Amino acid sequence: MQTTEHLLVNHPFFAGLSGPAMELIAGCATNMHFQPDHYLFRLGDPADRFFVVRHGRVALELHAPGTGRHILDTVEDGEVLGWSWLVPPYRWFLDARALESTSVISLDGVCLRKKCDEDPALGYALMQRVAHVMYRRLQSTRVRLLDLYGGGRADVG
Repeated sequence: MQTTEHLLVNHPFFAGLSGPAMELIAGCATNMHFQPDHYLFRLGDPADRFFVVRHGRVALELHAPGTGRHILDTVEDGEVLGWSWLVPPYRWFLDARALESTSVISLDGVCLRKKCDEDPALGYALMQRVAHVMYRRLQSTRVRLLDLYGGGRADVG
C-alpha cells in the first residue's frame, strides 16, 4: 500500500520538490472519494482545501440565472483543483462537481498556508505551481468564451 506522501511525490504538480518539503505537505493531506454528481465544493463556501486528483473527473461549473449550469473546465487524473485556499477572502468562486467516481488527496488550506509562512521557500515553490495552474485554466476559459461568443484572437495576451 502506498502512503499519501508517496502518492503526492509521484504527482506531476509536485515534481521537483524536496523530500522535506513533501513531508510538510503530506502532513496536511487526507484521502477522499466522491461519487458522481457530488460536489467537492460550492460557490461562496469557505475555500479551505486544495485537491490533487488521483482518479476521476471533476467539472468546474458556474450557475447562471435563466440558463442553468455551465461547465467552464474539467479536471482529470494528474491535475489539481482549487487555488482559492491561497488567496483571501478564501471563498470558492465556482462549483466543483464529480462527473464520475473520483479519488483525490485533499490538502488542508489553513495547514498549507501555515507551513508556507514558516518555510518561505516552500511557499514560493507552491505559489509558482499554483500560478501555472491558474494561467492554464484562465487561458482555457478564455478559449471557451471565444468559441461561445465568437470573434477575437485566443493567442493574444
